[in-house]
Amino acid sequence: MKVVVLTGSPHTNGTTSLLADEFCSGAMESSHELIRFDTAKLKLNPCIGCDHCRKNEGKCVYEYDDMIEIILHLLTADAVVLVTPLYYFGMTSQLKRVIDRFYSVNDLLRENSKKLFLIAAGADKDEWAMDGIKAHYKSLCKYMNWQEGGMLLAYGLGTRQDAENSEYKLMARKLGKEMCHS
Repeated sequence: MKVVVLTGSPHTNGTTSLLADEFCSGAMESSHELIRFDTAKLKLNPCIGCDHCRKNEGKCVYEYDDMIEIILHLLTADAVVLVTPLYYFGMTSQLKRVIDRFYSVNDLLRENSKKLFLIAAGADKDEWAMDGIKAHYKSLCKYMNWQEGGMLLAYGLGTRQDAENSEYKLMARKLGKEMCHS
């Protein structure tokens, strides 16, 4: 299975970076083909809704940023994994910027069913704090015609040390290892 992992944290050694590492380790243990993009480290422009892509066979007005490489892998992926810290009850703007740019190839992405996974972590311990990101994930699955692969919602992880000492680390590895069975 070809898996594209899109991380959204601007922190290289944060909680979701650790969870993404564990997920990727589990996926590699099961011999999945894996490509990871740490979106906060890439040169990516935001979608400006100009419809240039609609008039030019999916070519974005920003044809020279890093999104083209992401799109090439997304088109051939069997699964997509969104990994993000919880920022104001949703995903980071770095990750959202990538999802907004799916627009240029919407039709191609929607016609090839994929599994979508979500790994999100927040310092908050209240279950309702993840309601917004869960709704966004479910809406993406529905709109893209993708299958819900699964969600790992990690509560109470304010620091990397919190993540290292939590069950979520093992859960992320297990999700990566068993994603074909979900």
